[in-house]
Amino acid sequence: MAELLFGETDATPFSTDEATLKSWDQARACLESTPKAWLSTVRPDGRPHATPLLLVWADDAPCFTIRPGSRKSGNLALNPHCVITVPGETLDLVVEGEASRLDDEAELQRVADAFKAKYGWELVVRDGSVYEDGFPGTPEYGFYRITPARAFGYGSDGLTATRWRFA
Repeated sequence: MAELLFGETDATPFSTDEATLKSWDQARACLESTPKAWLSTVRPDGRPHATPLLLVWADDAPCFTIRPGSRKSGNLALNPHCVITVPGETLDLVVEGEASRLDDEAELQRVADAFKAKYGWELVVRDGSVYEDGFPGTPEYGFYRITPARAFGYGSDGLTATRWRFA
């Protein structure tokens, strides 16, 4: 559901014209085409942690990959709530949701295929895990999918804002 982020009493200087609402298709296109995104997670002590990462669209959701021993992986294991931010030419996005680690081989392969198609990055799915055979030591990676709860889109004009809520 798309709606204006601000009402007339609190909008200044934001637009309250419903014609300025952005569609989720526009937001999805921004997520699909971004060269990188920022992931924000919560450390065990409650402090925020933010890091850039590569993002792909697979199985109708934003997906990313991280190393199992990384700070962000440890954060998500304890608290799956996260935020993805993406700057765009016509729309800046903030997507709030929960990240879940994928373990189904077919899902893993679809995400690996999306990474290869978008970035030319060859990741190999083997025995329920994902590896980079081209790097020394054949590092392991984890694939995650974000299930959005809310998203916010801010127009490049600095005056328009849309909120999307997901059921």
